[in-house]
Amino acid sequence: MLVAFSVAPSGTGRADGSVHDAVAAAVRVVRDSGLPHRTTSMFTELEGEWDEVFDVVKRATDAVAPYGSRVSLVLKADIRPGYSGELDGKIERLEAAIDRQADEADPE
Repeated sequence: MLVAFSVAPSGTGRADGSVHDAVAAAVRVVRDSGLPHRTTSMFTELEGEWDEVFDVVKRATDAVAPYGSRVSLVLKADIRPGYSGELDGKIERLEAAIDRQADEADPE
């Protein structure tokens, strides 16, 4: 399964509203998990089996908790039994489709 999640504290008491230290603590949990992952400016994507992925999400959420009075978690999952390598596979298929459509649009 693939999971895209974002976890952040609120009620941090920081005037600038920055949550980068808390997010760094969560990303460290993800990186230490050994599961395939990718972090972007808004979400972290994680790939693995149900129990191992949700264990990492829980531990990442727990790592953020000390940074504020509450925690927000946004999560989206793609559950497709029998598939692995989809963290990169989905992107590769997308790029191939874009290239194919560009070739079809430009007959030269």
